[in-house]
Amino acid sequence: MIFTETNLKDSYFIEPERIIDERGFFARSFDQKIFSNLGFANNFVQCNISFNKKKGTLRGLHFQEKPNSESKLVRCTKGKVFEVLVDIRPDSSTYRKWVSVILSSENRKMIFVPDGFALGFQTLEDDTELFYQMSQYYEPNSSRGIIWNDPCLKIPWPLNPTIISKKDQTLPLLS
Repeated sequence: MIFTETNLKDSYFIEPERIIDERGFFARSFDQKIFSNLGFANNFVQCNISFNKKKGTLRGLHFQEKPNSESKLVRCTKGKVFEVLVDIRPDSSTYRKWVSVILSSENRKMIFVPDGFALGFQTLEDDTELFYQMSQYYEPNSSRGIIWNDPCLKIPWPLNPTIISKKDQTLPLLS
């Protein structure tokens, strides 16, 4: 696996290193030793799938508050998404900054999102699916979010949103 630190402290883009032959390829998508050596949370306790029917669907920006804040390893298994991470750790040098990446079934890239980050995405194709490995169980009472079009973040979403849940439309500003 090839780890590239993003512009946000402690978050990484991850590309699988492929062993290619006439059958196709083989690649690791997780290695507990490597994650541990890099200081990443690697006690994934829950896996989730997000399936989205329509191009332009927007989800987020979501996170869980302490003590249930969670690290995530995210991969797009079908289709393509514009994935956004926002550093919401007040003591971080990259607080209120964000970074984006295109995750797709074609490029097979992943993103490691440490706890203390909000996460959201917009689908760029119909029938898009994401796979998440989570370091904490989902706790509805800790679930929080930031409105996707927060003016202090100025995220340039690639498409006009086609579908946003009522809950996501009423999330608060980061401030």
